[in-house]
Amino acid sequence: MSDLAAGGVVGAAFGEGFAILHDTVKHVVGQIIMFKSELKCLESTLDGIAPTVREIKELSKALDFPEKETKSLIEQMEKGKELVLKCSKIKRWNYYFKAYSYSSKLSKLNKAIEKFCQVNLIVQNTRNGLETLTGVSRNTEIGLKTLMGVNQNTGIGLDTLAEVNHNTTIGLETLAEVNHNTRIGFETLAELNQNTTIGLETLADVNYNTRIGLETLAEVNHNTRIGLETLAEVNENKRALKLVLKHVESQNSDMKKRCGTLSCAVPKPRDYIVGFDLHLKELKRELLKEEVSVLIVTALGGCGKTTLVKMLGWDEEIIGIYMGNIFFVNVSKNPNLKVIVKNLFSYNVDECPEFQSDEDAINQLEQLLNQIGLPILLILDDVWPESESLIDKFKFNIPNYKIVVTSRKAFSRFKFRFKLNPLAHEDAMRLFCHSASMEDGSSYILEENMEKIVRYCGGLPIALEVIGGSLCGQPVEVWQSKVMGWSEGHSIFDSDNEVLARLQKCLDFSADKIILKEYFMDLGSFPEDQRIPATALIDIWTELHESGKNDVHAIANLHELNSRNLASLVMKRKDAEEVSYYYNEEFVTQHDLLRELAIQLSSQKPIIERTRLIVDIRENNLPDWWMKPQLINARLLSISTDELFSSSWCNCNIQAPEVEALILNFQTRNYTLPEFVKIMVKLKVIIVTNYGFFPAELSNFQLLSSLPNLKRIRLEKVSISSLCNTLVQLRSLKKISLFMCNIGQTFGNSTIQVSDSFPNLMEINIDYCNDLVELPAWLCEFLYLKKLNITNCHKLSELPEEIGKLVNLEELRLRSCTELSELPESIRSLHKLRILDISDCLSIIKLPKHIGELHKLKELHMKECLRLRKQLPSSITDLKQLRLVVCDEERAKLWEPFEEFFSNLKVMVAKKDINLNWLSKS
Repeated sequence: MSDLAAGGVVGAAFGEGFAILHDTVKHVVGQIIMFKSELKCLESTLDGIAPTVREIKELSKALDFPEKETKSLIEQMEKGKELVLKCSKIKRWNYYFKAYSYSSKLSKLNKAIEKFCQVNLIVQNTRNGLETLTGVSRNTEIGLKTLMGVNQNTGIGLDTLAEVNHNTTIGLETLAEVNHNTRIGFETLAELNQNTTIGLETLADVNYNTRIGLETLAEVNHNTRIGLETLAEVNENKRALKLVLKHVESQNSDMKKRCGTLSCAVPKPRDYIVGFDLHLKELKRELLKEEVSVLIVTALGGCGKTTLVKMLGWDEEIIGIYMGNIFFVNVSKNPNLKVIVKNLFSYNVDECPEFQSDEDAINQLEQLLNQIGLPILLILDDVWPESESLIDKFKFNIPNYKIVVTSRKAFSRFKFRFKLNPLAHEDAMRLFCHSASMEDGSSYILEENMEKIVRYCGGLPIALEVIGGSLCGQPVEVWQSKVMGWSEGHSIFDSDNEVLARLQKCLDFSADKIILKEYFMDLGSFPEDQRIPATALIDIWTELHESGKNDVHAIANLHELNSRNLASLVMKRKDAEEVSYYYNEEFVTQHDLLRELAIQLSSQKPIIERTRLIVDIRENNLPDWWMKPQLINARLLSISTDELFSSSWCNCNIQAPEVEALILNFQTRNYTLPEFVKIMVKLKVIIVTNYGFFPAELSNFQLLSSLPNLKRIRLEKVSISSLCNTLVQLRSLKKISLFMCNIGQTFGNSTIQVSDSFPNLMEINIDYCNDLVELPAWLCEFLYLKKLNITNCHKLSELPEEIGKLVNLEELRLRSCTELSELPESIRSLHKLRILDISDCLSIIKLPKHIGELHKLKELHMKECLRLRKQLPSSITDLKQLRLVVCDEERAKLWEPFEEFFSNLKVMVAKKDINLNWLSKS
C-alpha cells in the first residue's frame, strides 16, 4: 500500500511539473524570437504527450509507477521551466554570446522528454502488462492446483467443484485479459517505433538549426574580431592624440621659459562650464565645413565667447585635425599688429625677426605659416568693432588654414557667423546655483527668489557668476532685498551699459566688507586683457588700505574677490599644503565688463575729487586737462601709454601730492619717469611695467630719491643701468621686486655701496632675470633683509659665500634656478631662516654639510632636485623645528632613514601639476 501511495504522489507531481512546463512554453513561444525554432519543437513534443500524461496522472493513484525514473524527469521539467524563462529574458545584444549554450540546453530537454515518453514510458507500460500476465499465470496455477486437489479429493462435495469451476472461469477471463493487454503492448510498441522515427526527424531538424546557430556564432565572432581591431585602432589614435597633447604642453612650457608671459597657446578652459556642449558641437560643425575660412563668433559681452573658443582649442577632435598648430591671440581694444606677429613667431621659432612695418610683419608671418604646411587654426579673441580691418590682414591663401574670431559685433561682411545665445533657463539655474554654492539642494532660499534672480540675469554667464557669488552665504533677508530692489520685466541684454549698471548692484557689500569695493576698483588700474601680478596688487592694497599691517590682510581680500567672481586668481603650480605667504608666481585676471565697471565707478566724480585717477594715453594725445595747471587729490594714479608714446611729458603742470600708489604701464623701448613724480611726497609704492615685447631702458630713476615715504618698488621688463652707479637714497624702502629685468651687467658693474642706498631693505624678489649669472657679494650687505627670493633665473650658477652675513634672513627661495650647483657652506650662519626652497634646482647634487645648524628652519622645499640622490648629511637630525618637507618621490626616500629622529615632521610628496591655466592671458 505504501508503494502504491508513493507511486500516486510521484505521478501527481509528474503531472503538475509537466503542466507548469507546458504552460510556460506556450506562454513565451510567441514572445521570444531568438529561440523560436527550439521552443516550437519543445511545444510540439509536449502537445503530443499531453493526453498520455493526463492518463498517467489518473492511473498513478492505482498503479505502482517507477519512482526513480519519474523523479528524474520531474527535475528536468522544473529545470526546463527555469531555462525557458531565462531564454525569455535574454537581451538582443547578449543573444550571440548565449545562443549556442541555451539552444543546446533546450534541445537536450526536448530529447529527454521524447526519450522518456517514447522509450521509458512504453517499456514501463509493457512491464506493467507483463506483471499483470504474471499475476494471471499465478492465478491459473492456483486454479490448476485447486483442480488437482478436486481430482485427488473426489470426496469433496459438488459445492467445492462448483467453486473450482468458478475459479477456473475467473482464471480464463483473466487469461483473456492478459492476452488483450499483450495485444495493447504490441500496438504501443508499434506506436513507439513511429514516435522514434518522428524523433529522429526532429533530431535532424535540431541539428540543422544548431548548424545555423554555429554559423551565426562564427559570424558574430568575425564581427567581434573586427570590432576589437577597430577598438585597437581607436586606442592607437587616442595614444597618438595624447602624444600630440603632450607635445603641445611641452611647446607651451618651452615658450614660457623663452618669453616669460608671452604665449599663443590656447588657455585651458575653467573646470566648471555649463550649457556649452551643444554650442561647441555646432561651432565645430560650422568650422569644419570646407567652404569656411573665417568664422565669426559673436555675442554680447559676458556671454562666454572666449570660453567657447578655449573649449574649441582643447577639443580632442580639433587637436587631432590641427596637430597642435592652434594659435590663440587676444586682440583687445588697442591691438599692436607687430607684437601679435612677434608672439606668433616666438611660439614657432627660437628667434623672432625685427619687422620694419606692419606690412613686413604680415608678409613674414605668411611665409612662416606656409612653411608649417599642416592644417592651421588661428583664434583671434576679442576683436573690437574698430579693429575689423585687422581680420583681413591675417587672411592668407593657404590650404587648410582657418580663422575663428570672437567679437561683440557681428561683422556683416563676413559670410559665416556663429551667434552665441545666452544660457537656457535650466543651464542658467545650474550655473547660478554653482556660483552661489547651492548645488546640494539644501538651501533655505525660496526657489521663487532664485528664479527671479536668474531671469533677471537673462542667461548672461558673467552676470550669473557675479550675482551668485555676491549672494553666496548671505541670509535670506539679503536675497529678498535684492529681489525687491530689482525691477521686473527688463532684459539684461538691452546694452552693455545696462549690463554694467546691473553688475554694479553686485558691489553692495556689508559694512565690514566695504573695503572690497575699493580693492575691486583698483583692478581697473591695469591695462585691458593683461594679467595682473598678485604681488603688485598686494603691494598696492597693503600700503593704501592696510597701512602698517601685514600682507596677509590684502591676500585674504584677494581671495574674497576671487570667491565672489569679481576677479580670478590663477595659482601657478602651488603645493596644496604650502602655508607661507608666497605669491610671486600667481596672477589675477578680470573680465572686460568687470574692468569697465571698475573704471566707471572710479570716474564718476570730477578729476579733482577722485581718489583714484586712471589715465589712458594713445600716441601723444594727452587729455585736455593735462596741459593746464592741475591739482590731483587722488591716492592712486595709473597712467598707461602705448608703443607710439614718445615719453615726452610736455612739461605738464601736474601736481599730485596726495598720491600714495603710482602705476605706470608702457610699451616703448625707452621710458622716462615723469618729472612730477619727485613731488609725490606721500608716495609709498610704485609699479612700473613694460608690456612691450622687448626690455626697455628706464631713465630718470634718480627722481625717486626725493620720496621719503617710498616703501615698495616693482619693476617689470626694464633695464636700469644707473641703479648701481648712481646714489639714490631710499631710506624708507622695504621691498624691491624685479621681474624679467636685465640686471646682470648692472649688478656686476656696481661702483657704489648699494646697501647705503637702501639701508632698511627687508625683501628682495628677483624673478625670470635670465641674464643673472652670479649674485654679487654686495647684495649680502643688507643686514636687515628678511626675505630673499631669486627664482626662475636659469643662468644663475652660484651664490656668494657672503650670504652667511644675512643673519636676519627668514626666507630664502631659489626655486627653478636650474644651473645652481650647490649652496655655500656659509648658509649655516642663517640661524633665523624659517623657509628654504630649492625646488626645481636641477643641478644641486648635495645639501650643505652643516645644514643642521639652521635651528629655526620649519619648511624645506626640494622637489624635482633631480641630481640630489646622495644620502642627506647627518646634521639633518639637528633640525628640531622642521615641520614640513615638500619633495618628489625619489627625494622622499632620502628622508626615510631619518624618520625616527622627527616626531612632528611631515614629508609631503608633491603631485606633478600639468595644469596650463597659468599660461593664459585672459
